[in-house]
Amino acid sequence: MPLSRSLSMTSLTGVLPAWEEDELPVEDLLLFEVSWEVTNKVGGIYTVIQTKAKITVDEWGDNYYMMGPYFEHNFKTQVESCEPPNPAIRKAMDALIHNGCQVHFGRWLIEGSPYVILFDIGSAAWNLDRWKGDLWDTCNIGLPFHDREANDSLILGSLIAWFFKELTDHLGDKPNVISHFHEWQAGPGLILSRSRKIPMATVFTTHATLLGRYLCAGNTDFYNNLDKFNIDKEAGERQIYHRYCLERAAVHCAHVFTTVSQITAVEANHMLHRKPDVVTPNGLNVKKFSAMHEFQNLHSTNKAQIQEFIRGHFYGHLDFNLDKTLIFFIAGRYEFSNKGADIFLESLSRLNYLLRVHRNDVTVVVFFIMPAKTNNFNVESLKGQAVRKQLWDTAHAVKEKFGKKLYDALLKGQIPDLNNILDRDDFTIMKRAIYATQRHSLPPVTTHNMLDDSADPILSNIRRVGLFNSRNDRVKVVFHPEFLSSTSPLLPMDYEDFVRGCNLGVFPSYYEPWGYTPGECTVMGIPSVTTNLSGFGCFMEEHVSDPAAYGIYIVDRRFRSAEESCNQLTQFMFSFCQQSRRQRIIQRNRTERLSDLLDWRYLGRFYIHARHLALSRAFPDKFKMDPMAPLKTEGFRYPRPYSVPPSPSASIHSTPHHSDVEDDDDEPYDEDEEAERDRMNIKSPFVLNATNVCGGGGNDDPPPPTSSPFVNNCYTYSAARQ
Repeated sequence: MPLSRSLSMTSLTGVLPAWEEDELPVEDLLLFEVSWEVTNKVGGIYTVIQTKAKITVDEWGDNYYMMGPYFEHNFKTQVESCEPPNPAIRKAMDALIHNGCQVHFGRWLIEGSPYVILFDIGSAAWNLDRWKGDLWDTCNIGLPFHDREANDSLILGSLIAWFFKELTDHLGDKPNVISHFHEWQAGPGLILSRSRKIPMATVFTTHATLLGRYLCAGNTDFYNNLDKFNIDKEAGERQIYHRYCLERAAVHCAHVFTTVSQITAVEANHMLHRKPDVVTPNGLNVKKFSAMHEFQNLHSTNKAQIQEFIRGHFYGHLDFNLDKTLIFFIAGRYEFSNKGADIFLESLSRLNYLLRVHRNDVTVVVFFIMPAKTNNFNVESLKGQAVRKQLWDTAHAVKEKFGKKLYDALLKGQIPDLNNILDRDDFTIMKRAIYATQRHSLPPVTTHNMLDDSADPILSNIRRVGLFNSRNDRVKVVFHPEFLSSTSPLLPMDYEDFVRGCNLGVFPSYYEPWGYTPGECTVMGIPSVTTNLSGFGCFMEEHVSDPAAYGIYIVDRRFRSAEESCNQLTQFMFSFCQQSRRQRIIQRNRTERLSDLLDWRYLGRFYIHARHLALSRAFPDKFKMDPMAPLKTEGFRYPRPYSVPPSPSASIHSTPHHSDVEDDDDEPYDEDEEAERDRMNIKSPFVLNATNVCGGGGNDDPPPPTSSPFVNNCYTYSAARQ
């Protein structure tokens, strides 16, 4: 099926390889997608299923249904109730309803408006003990009474398996059913359905292994010891053995097992003892973020709004030039080590040293957007914004008075005496305003009052590296321990607008199965830093010949020590600081051009392949697929941008002491010409072999260091984690 898109003149329209898989007869199939996060925002899986809904509905129409738990508030605010278009689904729902279990049907009010079937867990809770017995009899997995989340997942799974049994009994042989389950919370439904031999094709996707999350949260040297963990022991010590058993059973029961990235495929192979059949990367609905050529203007507009906050936050210490100030940020869940905040802070300390030693006039303001426990806004931060507003009002009042006198004088044909155009009161007002900006303390590093600031990891490391926002520091830090909102009295911006106003997003994650934050930066034309331990970083290494030229800087945390990774991140940021304004504009154009690569209209093909593979395994007489044939999903590699000279010395100055005055011959660049040359210069397609979880970047990539003791094992890493 054609999956093309044309959103901007500079996008590589028509370059994405055509889909060569045989189209499924969707009119003879029903597709169900099961997740705990259908209409229920908990984490990143909500973003996956919500953004993917549009292309799935376009393909499947009324034969596509989502399934999840019913929550009254979510249903009233996000779902429009309606009747099922398929009578067999109505009969299956009635069978459950007549037995005292409430089932709700409607359209989810998101783009694509998919049908949703939501099961009321509370109405069926009286069956819990019986269903626990069924689970034990089926697979010898027992659930403790105190784990409510596991118990709720069993209730949901039992209702779903019951529903599928009623549905397939009514449907008979046609249409065939495909059910796609996400994460361990949906696992019981898959396990029970398969144990009862319900005739349907099943797919199970893990977005991150359960045990992997727990191990990395405890600062374990995870990737160096993947093959050394005693899985049962580790799960038991963390009191999640029953959850782990549910996840592992679901993985092995599914006809097709998928993960979201190559790095998670490596992890799943060791943690769950099954190699994924297909890697299904996470995409975005790029149309939501697309601004055509407006994204450069949006960057300027939103950056000006962030600069207003900086003026207030650093009042009294605003001795740096905002026109030469770069804005970096890191955002996400507050997982200090997993999200790479530890290596980021250490690198910022080294960047601060380099900028001071080279006497660079660039200042970097870094925002940490990570929610933590607070009790209110910091008084000093609120005062800074009040002082800024007072100064703004004073300047406008004087400007109005000055402008009126100047206007009157010019009307009379006179050149006004500038010494008399402002009276004594005006000077008094301005002196008072200047006096109000005097500050005897340093600007705060956090915008809120932390409940336990002495033990907070970010604040503790800020104290360790000494980034206190002093006048000599070229790197300033602002920790905003709340998600952004346009209703905030401090920084009234939504997250999307804030990202558009920044210069660089930095996400040096240690454990990141995919990573939506750098992807969102990319589709908004903002360069970002990621790692080869994140799914996004592996994906970009595989698809882009020179990621850094497109504004995707990939830190090697896989084959390097923590010290080497920290130095590499520092060098990336220092090189970025050396770029001129024109070079940054060119780079943003290149970054935005990668949007096509992250669009579901391209990445959705991997889900299509997984469904086809599941059908061929569940119904081999009806659906044929050669199990030994490689994937027909063809990838490609974006070439190095044509305008980038062979030597980096021509595009990045060798010394930080360069002028902002641009030389027209500095870097020849024609946006349309470069896009056209990239279209013609795509490398020969290569097969994306999802079973090769080594995650190599292609034929041009150098092999791993031969000094590695486990060089022949693709899952082994030589990086040591601190």
